[in-house]
Amino acid sequence: MTRADGEAPPGSLLDDVSKAIIAELQQDGRRSYSAIGRAVGLSEAAVRQRVQRLLDSGAIQIVAVTDPMQLGFARQAMIGIRADGDLGPVADALAEIPEVDYVTITAGSFDVLVEVVCESDDQLLELISHRIRSIEGVRTTESFVYLKLCKQTYSWGVR
Repeated sequence: MTRADGEAPPGSLLDDVSKAIIAELQQDGRRSYSAIGRAVGLSEAAVRQRVQRLLDSGAIQIVAVTDPMQLGFARQAMIGIRADGDLGPVADALAEIPEVDYVTITAGSFDVLVEVVCESDDQLLELISHRIRSIEGVRTTESFVYLKLCKQTYSWGVR
């Protein structure tokens, strides 16, 4: 249910206009506010305000997605971690490591999955052996080294 001004109530799912703005940005994160406004039926100023609210709330991020190989990072890997106790502190400690770009608490064979980007195999070895395995609660790790990135997309749409 939306309010009279067309916005979803606080704490609820995004309204249709915000979803349309997100869809426009997923197609091209550099699209101008005026172009988005024409597509969704709002003024440039209204789109600017909505985008800022979406950014401030954490609903969206607007970033440049890079190819790590072209930036000198020769090794990417997903690391499955089995841990004891409360997983929150383990995930928080992993998130503080600069080479870690993705952390998720999971159900299944692993308690936590992290994606890492390293400059070399030596850096990956040091990261796993000395920094990840030394985190309190980490019991075991299993590494999945990326050989070739075949697809990476962030345009799954909105519902």
